[in-house]
Amino acid sequence: MKIISTSLLYCLPALGLQAQNLNNTSDTTRADTTVRILSEITVSASRIKESILQSPVSIQKVGGQYFKAAPAASFFDALENVQGVQMITPSMGFKVLNARGFANTTNVRFAQLVDGMDVQSPHIGGPIANALGPTDLDVDNVEILPGVASALYGMNTINGLANISTKNPFTSPGLSIQQKTAVTHLGDPNSSAKMFSETSVRWAQVITPRLAFKVNAAFMKGYDWIANDHTELNGNANASTGLKGADNPAQDPVNGYGNESSDRKTIALGGKNYIVSRTGYDEKDVVDYGLQNIKADAGIYYKVSPQATLGYFYHVAVLNNVYQRANRFRLEDYRVQQHGLQYQSNAIQLKVYLNTENSGNSYNLRSMAENIDRGYKPDNAWYADYTTAFNHATQTGAAVADAHRQARVFADQGRYQPGTPAFKQELDKLAQINNWDTGAALKVKASFIQAEGQINLTEQWFPALKKDAGLEILAGADHRTYIIVPDGNYFINPAAGKTYTNITYGKTGGFVSVTKSLWQHKLRAGAILRADKNDYFDLNWSPRFTLVFSPVRTQNFRASFQSGYRYPSIFEAYSNVNSGGVKRVGGLPAMSNGIFENAWLQSSITSFQQAVLGDINTNGLSQHDAIVKNQSLLKKNPYTYLKPEHVNSIEGGYKGVFIDGRLFIDADLYFNNYRNFIAQANMNVPLVQNKDSIPFALYNKGQQAQYRMWTNSQTKVYNYGASLGVTYSIHGYRLHANSSYAKLRMSSNEDGLEDGFNTPEWIVNAMVSKEEIVKHTGAGISWKWQSAYYWQSFLVNGQTPAYGTLDAQVNYSFDKLNCKVKIGASNLLNHYYNSFLGGPAIGGMYYVTITYGMK
Repeated sequence: MKIISTSLLYCLPALGLQAQNLNNTSDTTRADTTVRILSEITVSASRIKESILQSPVSIQKVGGQYFKAAPAASFFDALENVQGVQMITPSMGFKVLNARGFANTTNVRFAQLVDGMDVQSPHIGGPIANALGPTDLDVDNVEILPGVASALYGMNTINGLANISTKNPFTSPGLSIQQKTAVTHLGDPNSSAKMFSETSVRWAQVITPRLAFKVNAAFMKGYDWIANDHTELNGNANASTGLKGADNPAQDPVNGYGNESSDRKTIALGGKNYIVSRTGYDEKDVVDYGLQNIKADAGIYYKVSPQATLGYFYHVAVLNNVYQRANRFRLEDYRVQQHGLQYQSNAIQLKVYLNTENSGNSYNLRSMAENIDRGYKPDNAWYADYTTAFNHATQTGAAVADAHRQARVFADQGRYQPGTPAFKQELDKLAQINNWDTGAALKVKASFIQAEGQINLTEQWFPALKKDAGLEILAGADHRTYIIVPDGNYFINPAAGKTYTNITYGKTGGFVSVTKSLWQHKLRAGAILRADKNDYFDLNWSPRFTLVFSPVRTQNFRASFQSGYRYPSIFEAYSNVNSGGVKRVGGLPAMSNGIFENAWLQSSITSFQQAVLGDINTNGLSQHDAIVKNQSLLKKNPYTYLKPEHVNSIEGGYKGVFIDGRLFIDADLYFNNYRNFIAQANMNVPLVQNKDSIPFALYNKGQQAQYRMWTNSQTKVYNYGASLGVTYSIHGYRLHANSSYAKLRMSSNEDGLEDGFNTPEWIVNAMVSKEEIVKHTGAGISWKWQSAYYWQSFLVNGQTPAYGTLDAQVNYSFDKLNCKVKIGASNLLNHYYNSFLGGPAIGGMYYVTITYGMK
């Protein structure tokens, strides 16, 4: 706690980004401004309407005024600057929101909702940025809960959620059009300058006092950010022979594919053993960086009564961009859809919705590079040619390092060259082969259907309890069933004789929430109890207890304890894909029976093999004797079948308004305890039965089956942090800034399998804006900085450098034409940076946006 308090003191100079409607500064309007702040309503924190100041847990809300002032190119990009939010960028079209640590490139711990409905892509387990979300024209506001939300929302919310609310056609009718044009890749050493374009249309109409509709469509096209990091991952592979750097024949650059561990072999040359990799290709050789997203949505709204609305919603998107999990993928003609039906009144909410996905012509970049190499020459033939050429070179007097280079040139004869018709033909062919041992296609079809409902019992049946006793009782339930179509490569049905029969995977949950006002409404106490039952797992309970103390309406202190679970996504549960000779298998017993019990840790096998190699090359031992000497380094696998992740969280916070509504302060601090992290472990099963033969099999790649298994870390992980935000308004200027602090602390029984924290210790945002500096002209400028942090993933581990960016915009309103022009830049100074390791370098985007018809 001392560390947290100290962190808050250091945050005090930072200004926060929360209060809205603070643009009026005259004495006659200050009181009105204060009233509007006090009446700012949020629903995501408690699933009921309540003042944002009196929210029982941390919640950030931003709306139209913030998005208009923000220099970001879109409303979704602007969320990166919200207090407590971290955003990483695997692709210009695939940005990932997170809060409070343990970020990754899909982030199954943070949910993203649109009008209360989850917009995740089922097999990915998270949303594809804003692919199914609204356009700038239709977004009304966004509420972000940076913390555990499992008691109310269930699965995939142990790090929080974002709920994006769209505009209601009854209150926001009309036609709006937006054209965004930008230039990117200026000064990019890997690309010439490229154009970016996004066209959006919104049409909403009230047909009768009870019936209305809206339609949105957007077309976005550009050129993606490029990942071309050549940092060496396997620099010490041949250290025992003195071959390092450019002389190392086992090079494996971060964004080079086809030269990973499964593409390397230990071969005996000139009396020594060398590790040699296939040549591989750069990412930019095997991916089309063309970026495109076509999306549309429609909604029909019918007022059953003045307080109740029935609506049908449809969202669809077809997109091309890059996606990253353990490997990077090209998403090509990737289609996601959502159908939703919703009934909403003051007391009752009912939803049912269906999400579907079809991965189209997508493919795995690593498998593509591997199999292009193997397409012109199989591994055995390539290594035979390499050996022949090496021996010839050394016999004619070449030095060892030069002999390796000559051997590679000889073995690579006939290799497909990027940019040639033959290379393109091979790439197109492999993109349709749904077997990662021989092709690269990602052919996934999956969906889920969710039904949920909630009822405010006091509003519906016992209104006197709320009025007289200050009591509010809310109850809800939900059910989700995933439906997976086995493709024979990525997913198979493990049931005997049902390989291609659809797999279903379901969860049912429910909660009861009770809130009680005490001491003349100065104290609000709340309790929620949730129960969830998932296929393959026992019933689990998720409680939440909260207190909010408001000595006056403008000063609010809060404290909470909550617990939550995350169940395995369908990829973590059911995957069964072979990639480069490594089988990635879901952690359910139905998928992995017998593997855990017979496996050995790959990390120990790597250490064992390196030790054997060293003894052969430096100590002159025979291979047999070196194996016997070092076999004690081998460790049996300690992991087993999947269990749900669990987190306990303690949180405290404060929200307050000062100086007649011109100053708003929002602070929070938290402490989390995680256990049973769902993560992956590499383990190999020897293909021999005799115990004495196991070490010899584990030295020979051909005598062992390699697996990457979904399992649970045995480490108990703690993390804590704090954030502080302040907004101040004076003479029409709004000054916003916030600072977030996050720290990882682990217990003593670390096993190295825990998921990467992958979060900067410090994130700082600041923004200054004015709606009208001179007549019709406004502007805004923002700055973001985050500290360096350690990135841990299966693609690459290492330090992500600190970076800072400056964004700016100026806008002019043509009131008579109902038109607004916004000229701005994201990363104005064009300092290229990586938001995480293995991902693309992100440069400046310089844009002009013309919007017609939006208020």
